[in-house]
This record gives sequence, structure tokens and C-alpha cells, in this order.
Amino acid sequence: MNKIEISNVYKIFGPNPDKILPMVKNGGNKDEILEKTGHTVGLDNVSLKIEEGETFVCMGLSGSGKSTLIRHINRLIDPTSGIVSVEGVNVMDLDQKKLIEFRRHKMSMVFQRFGLFPHKTVLENVGYGLEVQGKEIDERNKVAMEKIEAVGLTGFENQYPNQLSGGMQQRVGLARALATNTDILLMDEAFSALDPLIRSDMQKQLMDLQSELKKTIVFITHDLDESLRLGDHIGILNGGRLVQVGTPVDIIMNPADEYVAAFVKDVNRAKVIKAKIIMTPYNASNNIDKTNLIKINEDEFLEEFLPKVVCSNANCEVVDKNGNVKGYLSQKELSNALAKEHLSDAL
Repeated sequence: MNKIEISNVYKIFGPNPDKILPMVKNGGNKDEILEKTGHTVGLDNVSLKIEEGETFVCMGLSGSGKSTLIRHINRLIDPTSGIVSVEGVNVMDLDQKKLIEFRRHKMSMVFQRFGLFPHKTVLENVGYGLEVQGKEIDERNKVAMEKIEAVGLTGFENQYPNQLSGGMQQRVGLARALATNTDILLMDEAFSALDPLIRSDMQKQLMDLQSELKKTIVFITHDLDESLRLGDHIGILNGGRLVQVGTPVDIIMNPADEYVAAFVKDVNRAKVIKAKIIMTPYNASNNIDKTNLIKINEDEFLEEFLPKVVCSNANCEVVDKNGNVKGYLSQKELSNALAKEHLSDAL
């Protein structure tokens, strides 16, 4: 089921966007339009569908239109042309009152620079969205404490933002977004301001939370490794145009054009190939030798489980997070997969 649909959206910044729109529709690119008219093309005929419960990552270089795109979803920016639908409702049809309610109850946003109130405690910051929703203080505090615990900040609820590290402040921002229990999370370069180790920790925490909560997440980043780690699907923008949408493996293995190919040329493919992609499904794997098995999670990446498999010289039983067997991966199948993906040197 599609949670969000963006259909033929154009966004042109400048005094007369409607007059410039035909030039863009006739093929004028971002640089040409800027040089000839002084207008900036933010989005150029962007269409995409985001499924309920998935993490959709939108990436591209600075100025590619990533942040412009995400701000159309909650209508912080209105399109010059096109339709943005959430659960089948065109957000452009909402009047001011309905738009406010839509933003309060349907989606939350996590910002790059945290966006915390310096005069409020962690508890008050996390509960702020609930306060806006009109919840009583006891309920606000109860829910806020649950989310503070979920992001690993128990004991810091009475601290102020300036008493916290950058990573901890971003955890507060994430907890605040979770507290309102909206279906959709919009995350605009949410981890970009963090140090690499803290950033990696936040990525893992988000993945762990998402495995439980199954929110619909739209995550903006310019970092390819981050997009490959987090995304169920990835959309790549270039000059306001959406040039490719696909799974991480699709993007790496089948780049749509030279721009995408340049993006991914130095990526270690072992970082994006998961066990479930190369395993033999359970019903088709009856002939595998099951006397010497090690367990690996279906969502483990090749670079994570390969050392374990090589050292043990064992076949793999592939399980989901609940321990249910999903399939098997033999040493032979693993070698064939590595050869197919030109990763034999990883052994």
C-alpha cells in the first residue's frame, strides 16, 4: 500500500514561476533556466511512490532538490505544479485548519540542527508535540518518558539541551518525533551534523526502532553509505530531477546513468548485499547439509556475516529477528554469489 504519492511535481523558485514552468516542461535544465530567467528549478517533474512502513531515502548532492522534496510532503512548500498525496488525500486540498491538524497528527519531522527549545528540559522537549496536540501533562510526561527510554536517554530527562552532546540532542529530537505517534517521520539530514561514530550509532538505533515500529520514514541524506544502510528504497536526485529509484542493490548493481554510476563506483558491494538476497528459501533448500550450521540474520550484510562463515567453514541457517528459519546458505552458494557479484577476493 502506498502511503505517500508524489505525481509530476515541479517547483520553481522566483517571482514568476508559472511563466517559467513551460520552459522547464519543454526540457530546460536547472542551469539554463537560472542563467536565462534568474529562476531556480527546485524539482523537475518528480514522481514517486512510498510504501507504508518502509524507509525511503532520498539522496543527491547539495542543491539537487532533496530538502525541497521532503518539505512538499508536509506542505511547508507548495508545488508550482503537480500533486502530493498522503493516504490518498491531496495535501493541496487542505485548508489552513485541516493542514495544521494534518501536521500535528499525521507526521513528525527531525531536523539536522536538532531544533530543541533551549529553555525546556529533555522531558519538556520530548513532550512538546503532545502539548501542541492538547494532551494533559500527566499523559505527556508518561509518553515522553517512554520515548526517552526508547532512545537511551533515561536519567537525562531533567537536563537542558546545552548540557547534552550533539548525539544526545539528536536523540531528543528523535524521541520528540516518536512521542506524537504519527505514522510518518520526515528526517532531513538528521544525522549529518554528528561525528562518524555517533552517526553510526544513531543509524543503528533508528534501524532497531524501525524494526519494531514500522513507521513510514522519508530520510534525506547526501551520504551514500548512510542511504545504503538505512533505505528499503533509494531515490537519487540530480538538478531537481529524479534519475533513479530502486533498492540499494538495484542502485549499486544497475545504475541508471553516468551520474548514479559515479556515485556508486567506489562502493563496497558487500555492504549492500544481505543474506536474504542470496540465500536459498526454506522450502527450496531441503537438500542442503544441515549438520554443521551457524545462524545468521536475514538482514545481515555480507561484510558482517562473511568472516563468521569463512572461519567456521559451515553452512548458514538464515533466520528472521524472531528466530524463524527463512532459508539456508551453503558454502557453495556463497562462493557462487561472490563470483557473480565479482567479490571473490572477499574470501
